[in-house]
Amino acid sequence: MTGSVLPGAAAEPLQCTVPGVGGVGPADAVRAIERVLLDGFDPEAAPARSAVPVPAGELLLMPAAAGPYAGVKIAGVAPANPERGLPRITGSYLLLDGPTLLPVAVLDGAALTALRTPAVTAAALARLAAPEAGHLVVFGSGPQAYGHLDALLAVRPLRRLTVVARDAERAETLAAYGRGLGLAASVGAPEAVAEADLVVCCTTARTPLFDGALVPGHAAVAAVGSHEPDAREVDAALVGRAELYVEARSVARREAGDLIMAGVGGRQVWNLAELVRGDALVPSGRPRFFKSVGMAWEDLAVAAEVYESSRRRSR
Repeated sequence: MTGSVLPGAAAEPLQCTVPGVGGVGPADAVRAIERVLLDGFDPEAAPARSAVPVPAGELLLMPAAAGPYAGVKIAGVAPANPERGLPRITGSYLLLDGPTLLPVAVLDGAALTALRTPAVTAAALARLAAPEAGHLVVFGSGPQAYGHLDALLAVRPLRRLTVVARDAERAETLAAYGRGLGLAASVGAPEAVAEADLVVCCTTARTPLFDGALVPGHAAVAAVGSHEPDAREVDAALVGRAELYVEARSVARREAGDLIMAGVGGRQVWNLAELVRGDALVPSGRPRFFKSVGMAWEDLAVAAEVYESSRRRSR
């Protein structure tokens, strides 16, 4: 990832790479997400995402303001890009000074997304995982799968990794990466969820990846792969069994296909602020399911941390 601080800004130019975006790693990003919520930010009142269909896929406009900063991400979702050897998600992030709305930094939107999405999941699963949770099952083998493994290792003492993916070679590469981090890692099948403590779904699937009845009662599951009402990675069996958590109920009602297609109706659904602040119920006798669709305030929280980190290093 490359980025820059615009003329007149206080910091030196950013040189950013994943997983450490401008010196900000997974643990820093998790803390940035948590800090915004603990400071009182209400995700239910956050601006809505604008989505515009285009021939290559979809353009997303995601504005937010919180604390001393505002910002906007312009992202492209191009499903055919991976076949061209290009990233599926593209775009840029413009960070603004909150009081004046003067631009202070431009960041690579795809790399920012690759850092913030796992950080959101990790903030949730750090609270939803059973205390002894050590076995992670990951569906997917792309950048988000790697990012989620790194982020979860920052908040959980994982011991075992099972990778489930359509591409066997890429699945083995991710498993090897896990072994390099000290985990007992292997490639498996969807039925591996029956032995999982944590399950993370970060795929482009539009239909359920596994049988939700197999998930143990002590497990925590997260799905991050889509923000469309007609796409889902988990089935109604899991949703029906689980306690439910989302970033914001107002957004989940529009975009969380995993919940919409399962017909959750008037059931209790907790938001991430309630979870982080300790106000949400976290039962131990049935699965806990966190559905993430991605929100603009999360990008802002991590982008601001990248900018502040760059300023600290320049002093």
